[in-house]
Amino acid sequence: MQQLVMPKPELIIVLASPRGFCAGVERAITIVDKALEKYGAPVYVRHEIVHNKFVVNQLEAKGAVFVQELDEVPANAHVIFSAHGVPKSVPADAEARDLHYFDATCPLVSKVHREVEHHHAEGRTVLLIGHKGHPEVIGTMGQVPEGSVWLVETVADVATLPSALQGNDLAYATQTTLSVDEVVEIIAALKARFPEIYGPRKEDICYATTNRQLAVRKLAETVDALIVIGAPNSSNSVRLVEVAKNNGCAEARLYQRAMEIDWAWLQNKKRLGISAGASAPEVLVEEVIDACRDHFCVTLAEIKVVEEDVYFNIPGQLRS
Repeated sequence: MQQLVMPKPELIIVLASPRGFCAGVERAITIVDKALEKYGAPVYVRHEIVHNKFVVNQLEAKGAVFVQELDEVPANAHVIFSAHGVPKSVPADAEARDLHYFDATCPLVSKVHREVEHHHAEGRTVLLIGHKGHPEVIGTMGQVPEGSVWLVETVADVATLPSALQGNDLAYATQTTLSVDEVVEIIAALKARFPEIYGPRKEDICYATTNRQLAVRKLAETVDALIVIGAPNSSNSVRLVEVAKNNGCAEARLYQRAMEIDWAWLQNKKRLGISAGASAPEVLVEEVIDACRDHFCVTLAEIKVVEEDVYFNIPGQLRS
């Protein structure tokens, strides 16, 4: 007796665009690739070059060795600093230990570093909007002497800042990967309490973070569920889930790989949105789509909010 094969349920997948790799991430990964090509393995990398295990594993397979601190790197070796940026003490330590280093800090993070240095040189106390313990925050605060920067994580933190700051020259800067909406609220609170506070000429949240959040905001209004592909320690990926939930899609989840997806969760869903954090490669998006095809009859669509054409050069020593 012939067994009846049930047809797969239909699912419309709507892709957010832009999504995935940004210019800063592309630059950082290229720096590691080019260093391996030029100098051969091993090339050492301090911390994850970007917050994505798939990317890290690929580079490890080519001969990159990831370390937490420079004391794990042998003398005269080549070492690369991650895209998130490092305190000034790190390159100073590398030079003291005769290490050959390349700085893969995203140029937009470096811009924030220079802002903080400028404000410190002008005698201002800097209020940095960001998340405690994030590598970018550690790197930014480490551009100036300890105590020169106060960290502000929430609107509530603004009210707890010491009254003594009222009389000081103040400036603010922000981590580049935060929620645009959340930062707007914190900046408004800072300006309300400290009307004379200095801010950046151009906002610090990077173009890629802004664009991916805008795409997810529009996507969230049109889908039943939304998957963000990214790592749990990736600030910009976590923020995309928050943006989706705050803009009409309560069923938003973060997954690193297709193998993690809870397929029962997607039962009875008709429209699934997919985006990817700035450190997640497009191959992982394709992996999720292919996995969906195993369970559903898939139709693809896309919401595009802007075309990105940003490119950052790699160090001259690696361009040949």
